[in-house]
Amino acid sequence: MSPDRTIKAYIARHREWSEGLGMLRTILNKSDLEETVKWGAPTYTINGKIVITFAGFKNHFALWFHQGVFLKDKAKKLVSAQGGSTKGLRQWRFQSADEIDSILLSRYILEAIENHKAGKRIKPTSKKLAVSAELRSALKKDLSLKKAFESLTPGKQREYADHIGSAKQEKTRQSRLEKAIPKIKKGVGLNDQYKT
Repeated sequence: MSPDRTIKAYIARHREWSEGLGMLRTILNKSDLEETVKWGAPTYTINGKIVITFAGFKNHFALWFHQGVFLKDKAKKLVSAQGGSTKGLRQWRFQSADEIDSILLSRYILEAIENHKAGKRIKPTSKKLAVSAELRSALKKDLSLKKAFESLTPGKQREYADHIGSAKQEKTRQSRLEKAIPKIKKGVGLNDQYKT
């Protein structure tokens, strides 16, 4: 399905917010950003790098600035995405289409584009992989498991290591390990079934 049809379908699915989401799309399409779809949501990029996304939620609809931490936010419209657990993302939330000020929003979009072109980015930091004793032992005993685990992306390795290692009881860690082994050997991530 083309991005245009996918985005129209996305907006239609969010009936309560469809007018506002349509307005955001119109404003964004007047910018230099390229419209596409990533993770099922309307996304606006420069050379394939995400700058802005919009989405409908239960209680609001929002514009996500992926490097929004660098925006001046003189109008105090942005909130830290996901309760402050993200470093760069900032979100502008709306409860109705009437709240959209196209001139002000266009200024934020232009600043986000300028920041992107200037190379302003928070670079992800990689955490050291903490592998539980149970997983480490299983990897030593089963070379095919070790090879499959090492061929997973760092993110998928971390998902498994964190999931297994976060259990408080050894019995639970062992149970999680046993359930994870077939998935690891298939090369799938722990949460792949939930990703679209």
